[in-house]
Amino acid sequence: MLFIVAPGFWRNVVLFLLCAASAICGTGAMRVLIGAARCILYTHSRCAPAGGSRSFWSWLNAVFNKVDYERIKAVGPDRAATEWLLRCGAKVRFCGFDRWQHDYNGIPTGPLGRYQIQAIDATESCIMYQGFDYLVGLEHVEEIKLRKCIYIEDACLEHLSKIEKLQNSMRTMEIVSCGNVTDKGIISLHHLRNLEYLFLSDLPGVNQKQKTANTLQTALPNLSIELDLD
Repeated sequence: MLFIVAPGFWRNVVLFLLCAASAICGTGAMRVLIGAARCILYTHSRCAPAGGSRSFWSWLNAVFNKVDYERIKAVGPDRAATEWLLRCGAKVRFCGFDRWQHDYNGIPTGPLGRYQIQAIDATESCIMYQGFDYLVGLEHVEEIKLRKCIYIEDACLEHLSKIEKLQNSMRTMEIVSCGNVTDKGIISLHHLRNLEYLFLSDLPGVNQKQKTANTLQTALPNLSIELDLD
């Protein structure tokens, strides 16, 4: 006999797991609890009505992207942003390090401000607009890769490009296979006044490719733009 439990029940279960994970953050249990949450969601998706699974995953990703401003104050912007990015499946590289950090449980500890984010690789992550306030306090980010990010949209790029610290620090950016990005979002990157290299590929929402590139090039004459949008 197959029992279909109301989605609200599963939300409560997952919320409990996430709260527990938050309470013991820094121990080896964080990954286990998130894994358990995903297993529950997978099981739910097998027996839930059509369409319910998608909305449920969207809800969970929104939870992962919820900004904890008290956490930012407590541990500093770089640590808080690292936790957010890794929680969403992205990875970071710290200033002075060659290795990418992707393991949530392996986030290094140390004095406040010891580990500063220099690069972000958000490939296939679930970062979304709701979490972008985590980027506001970052002063050393030079590189951001947005590849196959289904929640990245124009509003994300507009928000990112208006963050004053990123306007000063950003040098390199890649936007690839982000279907919700349009010409408007790409043009908004002109606020990143020190951007030196931009790679754009597989962006079906960008319709006026050359015009958009020319507009951006005019605003940022020192920017090198590589297009692969055919």
